[in-house]
Amino acid sequence: MHGYSSHTFKMVNKDNEFVWVKLHFRTDQGIKNIPPAKAVVLAGEQPDYALADLYNSIAKKDYPSWTLYLQVATHEQVQKLPFNPFDLTKTWSQKEFPLRRVGKMTLNENAENYFAQIEQAAFSPAHMPPGIEASPDKMLQGRLFSYGDTHLHRLGTNYLLLPVNDPETNKKVKVCTYQRDGPMQVGSNHGGRPNYYRNTFHGPEVTDREQHIEHATFESGMAARHEAGDDDNFTQPRVFYTQVLDDRGRAHLIQNIVEHVQQCTDKEIIRRTVAVLANVDDDFGKQLATKLGVDLPKKQ
Repeated sequence: MHGYSSHTFKMVNKDNEFVWVKLHFRTDQGIKNIPPAKAVVLAGEQPDYALADLYNSIAKKDYPSWTLYLQVATHEQVQKLPFNPFDLTKTWSQKEFPLRRVGKMTLNENAENYFAQIEQAAFSPAHMPPGIEASPDKMLQGRLFSYGDTHLHRLGTNYLLLPVNDPETNKKVKVCTYQRDGPMQVGSNHGGRPNYYRNTFHGPEVTDREQHIEHATFESGMAARHEAGDDDNFTQPRVFYTQVLDDRGRAHLIQNIVEHVQQCTDKEIIRRTVAVLANVDDDFGKQLATKLGVDLPKKQ
């Protein structure tokens, strides 16, 4: 399947010029989906089906790969969009912002120890290389700190010392923090040096401070809580349902929704759910109502 960054990011060049981007990882294998009925069976008989498919493909050197594309927009362009360009639930038109091919990702090696190399990996959107920065995306802004909090709880205060999370094991980059003590401290624990900045006891020094300062974007306006009820939340799903999906895809989408919603025992909640989804497309709403055994309610 394809992969997406979902979030919008900022990219800054050496001349301090920036653009907003969305990332698209397009499968080189082609899209292949499991029919809903078979997926239900596999969930019970072989819940690790997808993981086994990935592992076995790499093991037999049929390496899966994805081509990376970017959608690029200037600050002036996103200000003219009829929706919030940083809204996680919205996509950018590929006609207006065409995909630009920039590279490829290939998975060509399986982990030797799943727990040590996969389960203990601690990824975070706050860990960005120079030139890539966060956007005003509210969900991304929350994840910048919440992912680190999650790792502290899941792996402990010294999770950056674990080999999978410590680039020092590659002898190319050294992670410098003032984190000290705590469970599973496996490093030198800063020796006898004090853990505050700046100090005269050989503490870390930033050699090029300007290089690590994020790019600044000027914005103006009132910061307040705004009602989002008037946002257009149905045009893009309508295009997806009517123009992107084929008949088979629409049937699978409806079946997947029905299988989840029918687990609700409150008919009024089911009717309200259909009432919202009916705003996407009349046929969509009618089929959902019929399969869920409710009258087609007034759109909400």
